[in-house]
Amino acid sequence: MPNSILSDRLPSISEAGVAKTGSIRCEQASLSGSVSQRACVYCGARVVLNPITDAFHLVHGPIGCASYTWDIRGSLSSGSDLYRHSFSTDLNERDVIFGGAQKLQRAIDEINERYHPPVIFIYSTCLVGVIGDDVEAICREAEKKYAIRVINVQAPGFSGHKSLGYRLAGEALIKLIEPHGGRPKVKAINILGDYNLAGEIWIIKNYFKAMGIEVLSTFTGDASYETLIKSPRASLNIVQCAGSMVSLAEKMEERFGIPYVTLSFFGLDDASSALFKVSDLLGDEAVRKRTKEIVAIESLKTKNNIKPYLPRLKGKKAAIFVGGGFKAISLVRQFKALGMETVLVGTQTGTKEDYEILGSLLHPSAVILDDANPAELEAFMAKRGADILVGGVKERPLAYKMGIAFCDHNHERRHPLAGFVGVENFTREIDRSINSPVWAMARNDCPF
Repeated sequence: MPNSILSDRLPSISEAGVAKTGSIRCEQASLSGSVSQRACVYCGARVVLNPITDAFHLVHGPIGCASYTWDIRGSLSSGSDLYRHSFSTDLNERDVIFGGAQKLQRAIDEINERYHPPVIFIYSTCLVGVIGDDVEAICREAEKKYAIRVINVQAPGFSGHKSLGYRLAGEALIKLIEPHGGRPKVKAINILGDYNLAGEIWIIKNYFKAMGIEVLSTFTGDASYETLIKSPRASLNIVQCAGSMVSLAEKMEERFGIPYVTLSFFGLDDASSALFKVSDLLGDEAVRKRTKEIVAIESLKTKNNIKPYLPRLKGKKAAIFVGGGFKAISLVRQFKALGMETVLVGTQTGTKEDYEILGSLLHPSAVILDDANPAELEAFMAKRGADILVGGVKERPLAYKMGIAFCDHNHERRHPLAGFVGVENFTREIDRSINSPVWAMARNDCPF
């Protein structure tokens, strides 16, 4: 097994730069201050719900929380762009004393007068958790008054970290769709855990359309109120981002009898396996036949297109630090397929099961990190001689400071990395980044 650490307690480092072996203790509260990079509960709930295109997102709290809105994800819409805006009750010192209930009621009234949305999500942030506004009662009254859905997402940031926010978002979605359960099932699927970054949900839906499989609802990339309420009729849920959507999938299985399977569309092998798995589970021979044809054509084309890059990438070393373990597992497999070695992998919200799978995929000398801070990432990448770091926007400056390449695999990106076309984009980006001549200059003393 690879050496593993829990980085909310700083590890002791040996001469080789490897943390002493210990067990990963994930999903516990992070320490305050600079040790943790985990986002707050509100953040987790917001990133899951935000791509619902015609929903109204009202932040009940200080104005600062509402800054987490425009383009927090590169989620694209084929319809409304209301989701890209954020609104706040702008609670202040006076509201701490007298409460913010009246502000919230007035805000809901104004929303309905000006926008008439089908659903309003109200995010109760830290300050509301302190002053104790009865947001649930306000939501019930608003639903009666305006005959729309008004759903409270009780997400004070101090109550945990991002994973709890994911679960709270799932509970809010269950509240939204539960009244529409009980209708007859159809032979169709829902896609959970894809947020249509750079249009990826459209790519995946096109594969299923070619296979002859109908997609009823997507959670939550390019979703709308009307598509979401159809979801209880599906025969199967496929879950891509397991960290954010397994809890919802479990609730849908319990309440609507919809089984689920966790899949990944990142990487050639994973994308092919995912399509075959869905066709097998639906048990339609015509679908299986079309799936074999599609996978054969797309796989051959992809292999031919990435073949010129493989000699340039063979033997290079990669470091990974992403949000969830499911994505990390797919990335390790992708690098292995490119002939590269993953020397470090870390996540913010990975589970014990994720780390066990990673341990079976990695070389014993690799390092696994849970919730690492920048100092730890820098130390281990330097010791392991990483050539490229795959992460999010927060990790980019660290990679550049160290003079190593970087690949953005987070939700701000603007190019698709899922599906067969995503394999080509990923391979091309890794090659361009890792083999850029700028790194040789960055690692040496530059005279100008």
